This record gives sequence, C-alpha cells and structure tokens, in this order.
Amino acid sequence: MKPKIKLAIISSFIVMISALFIFLYPGCDESYSSQLKGVERAKLTSAPYVPQPITRNHPTKVIVDLETKEVVKKLADGVEYVFWTFGGDVPGKFIRVKEGDEVEFNLHNHPTSKMPHNIDLHAVTGPGGGAASSFTAPGHTSTFSFKTLNPGLYVYHCATAPVGLHIANGMYGLILVEPKEGMPPVDREFYVMQSEFYTEGSYGETGIQPFSQQNAVDENPSYVVFNGSVGALTGDKSLAAKTGEKIRLYIGNGGPNLVSSFHVIGEVFDNVYGEGGTIVNQHNVQTTIIPAGGSAIVEFTVDVPGTFILVDHSIFRAFNKGALGMLKVSGKDDLVIYSGKQKEDVYFGSGEEPTKDMFSGPIDVEQIPVSNQTPEEKEMDMSTFGKSVYLTTCYACHQLNGEGMPNVFPPLAKSDFLNKNKEAAINAVINGLQGEITIKGKKYNGIMPPQNLNNRQIAAVLTYVYSQWGNSGKKVTEEEVAKVRGKKILSVK
Repeated sequence: MKPKIKLAIISSFIVMISALFIFLYPGCDESYSSQLKGVERAKLTSAPYVPQPITRNHPTKVIVDLETKEVVKKLADGVEYVFWTFGGDVPGKFIRVKEGDEVEFNLHNHPTSKMPHNIDLHAVTGPGGGAASSFTAPGHTSTFSFKTLNPGLYVYHCATAPVGLHIANGMYGLILVEPKEGMPPVDREFYVMQSEFYTEGSYGETGIQPFSQQNAVDENPSYVVFNGSVGALTGDKSLAAKTGEKIRLYIGNGGPNLVSSFHVIGEVFDNVYGEGGTIVNQHNVQTTIIPAGGSAIVEFTVDVPGTFILVDHSIFRAFNKGALGMLKVSGKDDLVIYSGKQKEDVYFGSGEEPTKDMFSGPIDVEQIPVSNQTPEEKEMDMSTFGKSVYLTTCYACHQLNGEGMPNVFPPLAKSDFLNKNKEAAINAVINGLQGEITIKGKKYNGIMPPQNLNNRQIAAVLTYVYSQWGNSGKKVTEEEVAKVRGKKILSVK
C-alpha cells in the first residue's frame, strides 16, 4: 500500500473515532469554542428536578426569567406559612448554564407582592452578585447581565434589607454553572435544598404561622426541612431510582443560620465535590458538611433495593424538626451486598441461659411494604390509616402482633395500661414515657421518646391499636388528642 493512501486511511479513521467520541460525550469535546454563538431561553425546574445536561460545545447567550412571588403554602400537616419565593416554590427554581455563557437575567416581581425583592447569585462576579442591579418593586421587572466566569454549584438568594428576613421566608435556590467539558454522565440527578423556618408557634402547631424575629436571631428554628416543607421528599414525593443506577445530588443549604451535616442512611458517597466546586476532593464519604449559603455535589451508585433516608445528621433536626427525605430504590436484591434480617433471637445477656417458657424459638419478621402514597392522600377510615402509621412508627418495638419484647418493650395487646386510661395513652404518644410502669402485672422501666406525629396520626394509630389484639375497641378523635396536647399530664398511673 502506498504511503499516501495509508496515511489517508489512518486520518479518516481518527476523524471517525473523534466524531463518535464527540457524539457520545458532547460536553467533553476538547475543541470547546470560546466564541459566543446563538441565544437560548433557560429551562428552569422545581425541586427535586434538574434541567437536562447541556450538550453544546460553545457558550451562548442565555435568557433567564424568574419571578418573585409571595404565596401561602403548606409548611407541615395543618401548618401554613406565607412564603416569599423565587418562581412560586421553595427552594427557588434550579438554573443550569455553562461556563462562558452570557446570562441575561430578568427578575419579575409579581404585582401582588407586598415587598420589593432582588437576587444575589453567588455565581456572579459583580457588586452584590447582581443584587445592586436587580432591586425590583412589586409589579416591575429588572434586567441585568453577567458572564459565567467560574464553574460550580452556587446558591442564590434575595439580598433586600433586611436580608435575613427575605432568606428566612424562603428566598433561595441553586444555579449550576457547568464546566466547559460538562459534568460526567450519571443516570439520575436531583435537587435538594435544606433550610430553616422560624415560626411563632412550636413544631406542628396548626394554622398560618407568622415569622418569629426573636427565634431567628436566637438561631432556634421550629422547622429544619428539605425542599421547603416537612414531608416534601417522603411518600409519593420520594426520590426514585433503580438498582445499579448512579445518582447525583445537587445539595444546597439556604440557611439562614445552620450548618447541614448531610447524610444518606444506608449509602456511602462515592464522590463529593466539596463546597460546590468542580473537583472531586474526596471519595467514600459518610457525611458531608454544607455551610449556610453553600452547596455540595455528591454521587453514589445504588446497589440494593429499599428505602434510603436523607437526613441532616444533627439528628434531632431530622426526627423532630423535619429534615428527612426518602430515596426509594426498586430492583433485584443482592443478598451478598445486603442480606436483610436473617433471623431474630432473644438475648439475655452474657452468662444467662434462656428458659423455654420465655422463648420458644426464632421469630419470623415480615417485610413491611412501603406505600407509594401518603396516608393523607388515600381514602381511609381511621383504623386503616392507623395501621399504616403503626407499620412505619411502632412495629419495630411493639411487634406486628402487639406483644412487644419480653422485659424490654411492653405489650400493647390486652394492655390494661391502654384500656384503663385513654388520656394517658394519648399523652404517652405525644410526650413520651419515662420511669417504671406496670402492664399486665409486669414492671417495665425504660424510655419511650415523644413521637413526631400530628393529631390525626396519633388519633388513627391509637384507634387502630384499640381495635386489635383483644383491646377495648375505643376510638380516639383528633379533638381528644388536641386537648391532651394542650396540657401537661404529670402522671400516667
């Protein structure tokens, strides 16, 4: 073969391979052009969703339209709050652009707003991150432009005085500036943002709750939540994935005060882009710190099915203030990676022998199905609703048959404690129990923590318990629960 022909064949082969690589990984083309080409309108998404990755290999002019609006929305079951929002949502819309883009930003303040607003994007190089140019009165629009010089995941928020009040009322979100080469491909991306709310009423107190300046200054929030409300990432609003998929979470912390200790129970972060930067700075991470007004990107592969719980590992925030979400993973079990419970035996402590009359063999534990819908969205009678609450809250200690665990957790079945005093039973669920009690002639001395349930859930679960296992069949109403919640019962005997 002649050298010129051979050279032509080799050159053609290289061109074909390069073209194929660019087709498969368009964001990774080394020949990224710095020349600004074209115009596009940004597609914004509400949490937990993220706009599609950007595949173009050049910067462009991107037009962003974002509206500030003050709306009444749900903060928790039975609790409403006047949120100040970007785009009608808390957190605000997710914005996705690319390094080198020229962004034309139009901030619209809805005519019904009572306050002027602006926007400070931490991705902006310029006075106030854009705040100085975007101060907007109700019924007006402000426009400014900026160039995306630095790739990364950035918080944006309102910076109108008093700044803390605007942030505390819900005015924050995330903007991703993709690097020129794009983000590495993953199967699913989600948007999660933590924040606090400072209300006059305590956690769960119903009605429209006003903002508490004193609680905010004292950094004592009534609520710490993901994506704007208690339960925003649970039930049928849970994140969803399949086994074998690689997940990327874009996580922000709107604050305004607390640092987040973000953790996914049952998973390890393969990669962490610390503080929202563009470099993977750590592998195999259990919990990552996200400062107020900061962000992080975490990636992990889900290997086994089940429900994985997202929490702020400042753990009372998760179970008592709302900072809890769910990732529901479907697919085939891998019993090598995770077996599930294989058996359960009673343990009597070292040196003690079990007796036959106390234990007759291993206990089979059923798999408890997790509903894809929240109980409030189903048409249930109170007993059926109560069963669903029991299966998610009570069964681990008191068992599916209500018999509890000998010498550890008291039985609910044929319980003289429950059947004697309904008010004491309600109080035990609301305020917890501590100290010695006697049930069916046996003494128990342990701690039952207060349960983070609303009035309807408490009424339902107790109605269910009373209807089961030889109990009295009493019914508990929401009104009865509210009455007990309103006073302190000093004795449960």
